[in-house]
Amino acid sequence: MEQKGVKEFLQRKGVSITVKTYLIDALGAMAFGLFASLLIGTIFGTLGDKTHVELFTTISDYCKTATGAALGVSIAYALHAPQLVLFSAATVGVAGNALGGPVGALIATIIGTELGKIVSKETRVDILVTPGVTIIAGVLIAQFVGPGVSAFMTAFGNLVKTTTEMQPLFMGMLVSALIGIALTLPISSAAICIMLSLDGLAGGAATAGCCAQMIGFAVMSYRENGVGGLLAQGLGTSMLQMGNIVKNPRIWIAPTLASMITGPIATCVFRLENIAAGSGMGTCGLVGPIGIYTAMGGGSNMWLGILLVCFVLPAILTFIFGEILRKIGWIKFGDLKLDL
Repeated sequence: MEQKGVKEFLQRKGVSITVKTYLIDALGAMAFGLFASLLIGTIFGTLGDKTHVELFTTISDYCKTATGAALGVSIAYALHAPQLVLFSAATVGVAGNALGGPVGALIATIIGTELGKIVSKETRVDILVTPGVTIIAGVLIAQFVGPGVSAFMTAFGNLVKTTTEMQPLFMGMLVSALIGIALTLPISSAAICIMLSLDGLAGGAATAGCCAQMIGFAVMSYRENGVGGLLAQGLGTSMLQMGNIVKNPRIWIAPTLASMITGPIATCVFRLENIAAGSGMGTCGLVGPIGIYTAMGGGSNMWLGILLVCFVLPAILTFIFGEILRKIGWIKFGDLKLDL
């Protein structure tokens, strides 16, 4: 009975302790927080550097400073936090990001938010108790786990980057395929790349994989979805195909095979590099190519690499693989149809 009472209390408070809540909903919202602060700030920074317009540089600095707060609010929002908890999460996000990077912000905000939700409106001094509990719990967690989490993510990211430099063919293929798959799954490839600080050559491979999924699905499904689907997937997200992938996983083969080809081309042929903030974005808002430009600064080889790796090859390769799969009956007309 006591266990049932606790379960009902948590349900009443909107606390749902599930993998979906924390690793899909919260992580997905975290990507929006990153986009609205660090990522857009990076784009403005690039504009400032290339155009020498001081306003862009100033905006960039403010955006990047707001990253922790944006992470806290976005994660708390995904957890359906009440107002006082939501606003308090900004402080928790700042502490978590400062002490443990984006992962530190994620863990600290989740725990601070959930505890804040539990005490919310349970006392007559809610205006003090709710933000107090949220902030104290979140900051303590940030101090406790932040440095360790940051060290682990940095070490793991450095391992991936170093291995990619040493084995650009194999790792180009592996990183491209895995990050591309993550982009299409209902998790955030952008958040993963930023958490791992996945820049340099590994960042270029990640970008290749993301572009292969987005451009690949956009082109392969054109006959079913038309121009609307082409733009929604090519400049938006291939995650739109997730429902169709569940129904027929074979539709995922073509863009994934394409990513396993474009990844090594990015690392071995064009030596494409990217910044961590752009590595997991692909062609979404053209952030991936902009990130490559930010990292490499120009050059004819870079522009040719962007054109081929991010747009032309994903379209051609996925179309060819898709047609083969259609001919052998693994993909049928309508399997890629979106409700747009």
